[in-house]
Amino acid sequence: MHVEFLVEERSVEVALGNLLPKMLPEGCGYRIHTFQGKPDLLKSLPHRLRGYAQWLPEDWRIVVLVDEDRQNCRDLKGSLEHAALDAGLHTKAKRHAGFQVLNRIVVEELEAWLLGDIEALVAAYPGVPGTLGSKRGYRDPDAIGGGTWEALARALRQAGYYRSSFPKIEVARRVSAHMDPARNRSRSFRHFVAGLEALTT
Repeated sequence: MHVEFLVEERSVEVALGNLLPKMLPEGCGYRIHTFQGKPDLLKSLPHRLRGYAQWLPEDWRIVVLVDEDRQNCRDLKGSLEHAALDAGLHTKAKRHAGFQVLNRIVVEELEAWLLGDIEALVAAYPGVPGTLGSKRGYRDPDAIGGGTWEALARALRQAGYYRSSFPKIEVARRVSAHMDPARNRSRSFRHFVAGLEALTT
């Protein structure tokens, strides 16, 4: 089996590069296609999926992964589903046996997944307190107020890292290298894991 991942930015690409070998079954190949942000991915998606539909081998699958970014989750998911169905591809949401496309939304953005594994965050940045996940405002990674990347940047800054900037790609690479998919507290991450398992079994 082979899985094509369509993602919106480089930080997601590098995180998946560390995570997918831990999540995909042995012998499953993959390739990650990175777009120039969410608008670019959404604009390109219908054409890209129609192209896949013309030649997609029987044992190939497609995963579309986009950030919620405070957009209405139902509307966003609906647009992803429509693009796949309009291309003639079967999606998991329609509960079609042997579906080809898995659409998943990161709530609210990748940094929620990184904050969902405090052990990995501490392993990458030992100055971060191991109790961070129990502090108010960090207990539910998918419901952090004021933006998850801002919350992660603040936690790292308070621990003595990146006082003047927040290098999203570097942080994604370092934290994801230590992540254990089985212990992540982010509901959207667990939803992604479950969908990926269904797609590849």
